[in-house]
Amino acid sequence: MKVSELRESTVDELLVKEHDLRKELFNLRFQQATGEIENPMRIRAIRKDIAKVLTVVTEKKKKG
Repeated sequence: MKVSELRESTVDELLVKEHDLRKELFNLRFQQATGEIENPMRIRAIRKDIAKVLTVVTEKKKKG
C-alpha cells in the first residue's frame, strides 16, 4: 500500500480502510495463536499499513 494512493482518498474512506485492516490483523493474530498462520510477516505489514492510514488521516485533519 502506497502513501500516495492513501492521500487521494477521503477521511471517511481511510477510516473504513483502517477498520478493515484491524479486522484482518485480529484474524491473523487468531491464526497465529492456533498455529495456522501461513505468513507471519503479514502481521507486520498490516500493522505498518494501519500506521500509514492513521498518519494520512492526521495530515488531512490538520489541513482542514
